Amino acid sequence: MARLRRKACIALFLFTLFIFGAMMGLRTLKPTDGFSDLSPGVELLPMIGGKMDRRSVSRDAYAAPGEAQPGASKTKAVLSNSGPEGTIFYDVHIFYYTWYGNPNLDGKYIHWDHILVPHWDIKVASSYPRGRHMPPEDIGSSFYPELNPYSSRDPDVLESHMEQIGASAAGVLVLSWYPPGFADDNGEPTEDLVPSVLDAAYRHNLKVAFHIQTYRERNDQSVHDNIKYIIDRYGDHGAFFKYTTNTGKSLPLFYIYDSYLTPPESWSEFLTPTGAHSVRDSAYDSIFIALIVEERHKHDILAGGFDGMYTYFASNGFSFGSSHQNWKAIKAFCDGNNLIFIPSVGPGYIDTSIRPWNNHNMRNRVNGRYFETAQQAALNARPEIVTITSFNEWHEGTQIERAMPKKTVTRVYMDYQPHGPDHYLELTRRWAEQFNKEKQQWLM
Repeated sequence: MARLRRKACIALFLFTLFIFGAMMGLRTLKPTDGFSDLSPGVELLPMIGGKMDRRSVSRDAYAAPGEAQPGASKTKAVLSNSGPEGTIFYDVHIFYYTWYGNPNLDGKYIHWDHILVPHWDIKVASSYPRGRHMPPEDIGSSFYPELNPYSSRDPDVLESHMEQIGASAAGVLVLSWYPPGFADDNGEPTEDLVPSVLDAAYRHNLKVAFHIQTYRERNDQSVHDNIKYIIDRYGDHGAFFKYTTNTGKSLPLFYIYDSYLTPPESWSEFLTPTGAHSVRDSAYDSIFIALIVEERHKHDILAGGFDGMYTYFASNGFSFGSSHQNWKAIKAFCDGNNLIFIPSVGPGYIDTSIRPWNNHNMRNRVNGRYFETAQQAALNARPEIVTITSFNEWHEGTQIERAMPKKTVTRVYMDYQPHGPDHYLELTRRWAEQFNKEKQQWLM
């Protein structure tokens, strides 16, 4: 009996000693060791997915359409938000086109009837068909949209597009934009659609950035005028995307397509503080992202005064910029020169419906594996923002919009089978979530 009492006393003593030691150990831990107390000032930082965000790529997401947004002092650092379709991420941007038309709303088919672009070499061109497509059975795409050959002016189509983009988790649609009265060679002016796009995006908590396209006699001065027009007209809209820099500035962000067509010394007049018509430190200061195609363009982009570069093309190996193997080196160059690198990932590429001679640039989707390979290459480069090429560029087969199987007397369209029409939206969402999860770690 005495032996049992001794064992009980020893056990009680050891247990008491353990509890005392544990309490002393807890008192020595810092708030940052995993407990809820926040260090002074940290409580002011926004929480994103349970972690503090120290960098931001979006301004206040909650201003109503047409309503002026609060001043910079009230800027919210928002990396993600909850939309009707789930969480969306403002560091995942997706290229979007409003150049489609059909007889119901436009009096004719626009872009679905795209011409067959002849090869620049007359001898090569002679080996391929010419003419144009004849919708609705024959359209300028290797895939067929679930919404049929639609009009971008259809409110129901626009609403469906915003729902699909929200489902993909991309938070910023990058709107292909031409100045009033201008359009691409195969389309009609669509600048009047911008308010509808902004309003529809707002209803889904999405943001809109602008992709300045090439047009007749575009130069640094005309782009300056374009930026002023866009900011004056749309800058206070709740869906207008603004990028919050590390210094706290909240600025519009513009992608400039084929920026290399204008020499860097001309861009510098617009984009450097000492330029003849500089926007720097003015009401129209913005983040300007140039297109890198050839390797030398990275030096021209830097000399021109741009803030960063993107790659756009979804065909791996098509250009220096679009080659996945070069992304780490481009990112290193950007990091060394205080530039933003924005790689563009795509689900595949096929434009032979409009360029029948361009088979060599085709990239098979492989049921989504090509897309996943591009996404992993982007993750490996550790960018701050990634772009998706594209939501609905059907001519080049880069769309992630819902497609459906279609067979006519003369054509069999490609589709997403054995997966459903949402396959690439779902892949984008999974990857966007993974991108943000990993980014929280490397930005710590």
